[in-house]
Amino acid sequence: MSAAHIIAERIDQEGPIALGDYMAIANQHYYASKDPLGEEGDFTTAPEISQMFGEVIGIWLADLWLRKGAPGHCHYVELGPGRGTLAADAGRAMAKFSCTPDVHFVETSPILRAKQAELHPDAQWHDDIAGLPTQGPLLVVANEFFDALPVEQFVATAAGWRQTRVARERSSFVSVADQDTSDDSAATAIGQFPEGTILERSPVSVELVGAIADRIARQGGVLLLIDYGYDRPGTGSTLQAIKDHMPISPFDSPGTSDLTAHVDFHTLANIMRTRLLSIHGPAEQGQWLKALGIDARANSLAAAEPKQANNITAALHRLTHVDEMGRLFRVMAATALGWPDPEGFTYGEI
Repeated sequence: MSAAHIIAERIDQEGPIALGDYMAIANQHYYASKDPLGEEGDFTTAPEISQMFGEVIGIWLADLWLRKGAPGHCHYVELGPGRGTLAADAGRAMAKFSCTPDVHFVETSPILRAKQAELHPDAQWHDDIAGLPTQGPLLVVANEFFDALPVEQFVATAAGWRQTRVARERSSFVSVADQDTSDDSAATAIGQFPEGTILERSPVSVELVGAIADRIARQGGVLLLIDYGYDRPGTGSTLQAIKDHMPISPFDSPGTSDLTAHVDFHTLANIMRTRLLSIHGPAEQGQWLKALGIDARANSLAAAEPKQANNITAALHRLTHVDEMGRLFRVMAATALGWPDPEGFTYGEI
């Protein structure tokens, strides 16, 4: 049964559904039914652009681990690991420093699990973080993961805040404002805004990052979060859909496109601070990668493979330039008490 059919049946039975429910159903079906990555898919992530991205992350993790004293029984955990490319590149780099943690993937897609198993036959898979090891530090990486988690939206009207819902209009889906005033604390606490203002938030992201922070606080380790998003609270809808590398309406053919929204780094940072984790960043991806030496790695690769020099330069540009992924994507880390400050960040509160 298609995602559109599931959503339509639910709306027929219950009336308009919350935007977050719509997004959850659509993305669950989308990721379970295809490999969305690469030129033949719908979008390309940084690990698929160049091995340099994962290698830099691997060296960054190994450096942090070494400066902590190389603790044993360490676990590499990746949320939404795609094809497993980042983990392969990072693992190869970490191994050069004798950092060889066991590999854990939080992944629900059977298609992507099969892809990951080709590169990581000894990995352990989990449907959620509850199954992760309870002993030993966790080195958690989330690259373009939180943007795909459901968001809720609230719109300011003359009669008060209204939650955005999804309804049917003939054979199409449309967003509508709830008829009842929202009692959501986030919506009611932000004061007066002009009519039409949209507030967006992700309760699922807040709950998940809190659970991860609880584990890191108990076990030690770090969360490295890389995604597109914003550093300060703001307003407006960031919901978008990508299909065949082109933007489409989020309400066209749910389950056949990648639905995402920008990540609220400010809120996630504050949640992790309540667990006494130290927050580093967010920094622009381009600045972070350059601070960690990606230019030198690009030069080394180009010298070793002169015929690939132009491709390597193009990949470096795409990952780091302000007009490509360099500014849009943010990097933030959260470390347990007693762990050293990681490299690559200019320190300051957000």
